[in-house]
Amino acid sequence: MKAEKNKVVTVNYTLSTFEQEGMPETTVEETNAEHPFVFLYGSGDLLEDFESALANKVKGDKFDFRIAYERGYGPVHVDHIVNVPLEAFKDKEGNIDDEMVYVGNVLPMQDHEGNHLQGLVSEITDVHVKMDFNHPLAGKNLHFIGEILDIRPASLEELSHGHVHGPGGHHH
Repeated sequence: MKAEKNKVVTVNYTLSTFEQEGMPETTVEETNAEHPFVFLYGSGDLLEDFESALANKVKGDKFDFRIAYERGYGPVHVDHIVNVPLEAFKDKEGNIDDEMVYVGNVLPMQDHEGNHLQGLVSEITDVHVKMDFNHPLAGKNLHFIGEILDIRPASLEELSHGHVHGPGGHHH
């Protein structure tokens, strides 16, 4: 069976990022046999180049491919880095939860229209918290090395919901 539209594909991979070809890489994610990455091929939820690189592969095939940041999560947008008033993080007593608001932590936030966002705390001053709302992999070139562990037909329920159910997938 081949990796193609409407198939559930299970892969094991290491994802690294790099600035330029030939430069050192930084590992940012690793799956393993106990916790593989399972997805519905062709659902539109993944990077187009990720799926394209796996097209027509079969169980046991290995892969090694790169995705330039422009085709991945795009460039870093400076307008997605904002200063949020420190007051927004204070409780009724005027205190800030130091276990939540610290440099390097990712906080769930909401914009003025109610959209949910994830923001990285990059700086804290006496008047603001600098938040970076870019995707964590924005501006990064991606390098995937891995193997196809399994491929199976998607169930009718998975197809109608647009995602994988069961082990490694979504549970309702």
